[in-house]
Amino acid sequence: MSIVREILEELWNTELNYSGIKVNIFGIPRFKKYKEGSIRNTIDRLKREGIIKKELAGIVLSKQGKEYVRRKFDSLKQFDKPENISKERNLLVMFDVPVEKKGEREWFRWHLKKFGYIMIQHSVWVGPSPLPKEFNDYVKKIKLDKCIKTFKLEKSYK
Repeated sequence: MSIVREILEELWNTELNYSGIKVNIFGIPRFKKYKEGSIRNTIDRLKREGIIKKELAGIVLSKQGKEYVRRKFDSLKQFDKPENISKERNLLVMFDVPVEKKGEREWFRWHLKKFGYIMIQHSVWVGPSPLPKEFNDYVKKIKLDKCIKTFKLEKSYK
């Protein structure tokens, strides 16, 4: 074994804790809970999907990968329940979000619950109106607005 390899192995195997994540001396996360084959297969899949690419500097996010990560971070955006929200359930929300946007659909349902909505049927919910403006603006930004219909009820749902 060459001295270069020994030095690199020692550096690679040195384990540090950075923001609660185990990393090596280079700051690369340690994936000890996963089998090496699983990591390799996942990296291969990400390459095939065009999310990562191999360059001289190593494996990096592609343009498509950066967009994917941006969408994932955006989908985590949280909204607080409005303070002046009515107790009356007078807004019916119906939605049909495509399978490709499963994460966004779950995010949307989670917020409906947070805003005090109840499910009547799988994609039909009722709750207080109006939905927060910032929330509606964000729904448009992530292009869910075409999948959602709202109806103001004449009287409150019991």
